[in-house]
Amino acid sequence: MPYPAISLRLKRFRHRFGITAPRVVVRTAYPRHIILGLGILAALLLAAVVWSLNEYTTGSGQIGELQQRLAQQQEELDLLRGSVGTGKNAVNIERAAQQQLVARIAALEAENAALREDMLIFERLIPVVGQAAQVRVENFRVTQDSAGPNRYRFRLLIAFQPAQRGDFFRGRYQVTLVYRKPSGERAEIRHPSEQNNIFEVRNFLRQEGVIELPADSTLLHARARITRAGKLEAEQEIPFEKDS
Repeated sequence: MPYPAISLRLKRFRHRFGITAPRVVVRTAYPRHIILGLGILAALLLAAVVWSLNEYTTGSGQIGELQQRLAQQQEELDLLRGSVGTGKNAVNIERAAQQQLVARIAALEAENAALREDMLIFERLIPVVGQAAQVRVENFRVTQDSAGPNRYRFRLLIAFQPAQRGDFFRGRYQVTLVYRKPSGERAEIRHPSEQNNIFEVRNFLRQEGVIELPADSTLLHARARITRAGKLEAEQEIPFEKDS
């Protein structure tokens, strides 16, 4: 006859290690500093993704505005072209009115081309996470002005790609025309003056102006430069004739 104390211990042993024993869950214990570090990393990644989506949404909205303007001007351009076509066959339309329509069409075509270029530039200006800020000279053009053979009109777009939202660039720009005098000497004219060439830009900024060269001079090349605190940040040059 077994002893009661031994029977009780056997029942407790079977209850603890037998089929009816309670389940035990084994978990790995991580140090608190590792868990905290992973949490901070996940929060930073989430913030970067949200910031990128916000910038992309802002840029897409401005691109949409440019596209809408382009579509409106294209409709006006088509209407004016139709008016010119009808006017050529109509005797009652005066020649002056036709010339105005042709001039308006040319201006609209030039503006539409500029808008398309601005759209492409703006798409490149959407900030990318981890990319450093940079400023560029875009669409630098110099053409002869209709007011005179020695007058030249310049046009450039200063584009700034920020590293993070809210950044801006402050610096100076200058356009230089290098020309050859009738005597063969080489000279240059700069525009604008040092007092009037400070600018600030957050995305892009258009600059235009007119430079008049001396009579009978020959334009050799044009140069646009952007500096900040005396340091060259961006430059673009257009050649016209070889400097012999």
